[in-house]
Amino acid sequence: MSRLEWDKLRNVRAKDLVRALERDGFLFRRTRGSHRRYGHSDGRRVTLSFKQGGDTFAPKTLKNIIVDQARWGEEDLERLGMLK
Repeated sequence: MSRLEWDKLRNVRAKDLVRALERDGFLFRRTRGSHRRYGHSDGRRVTLSFKQGGDTFAPKTLKNIIVDQARWGEEDLERLGMLK
């Protein structure tokens, strides 16, 4: 993903990311403190840590969530409505 697309994702709110996870088939599994764990039937797991739905993530954290945990590509981000 080029630099331009990452710039589009800079201000993704936590509640928008949760909605995208749920649209992609992730289900809420558990909470431990401020960490919320979501799981997918194919074995992928995503852990989010936020206090309020309007919180945003640091760029490195967001990249880790999208690339390493959810394993989404550019097509997935477009399909889920995360690229504007």
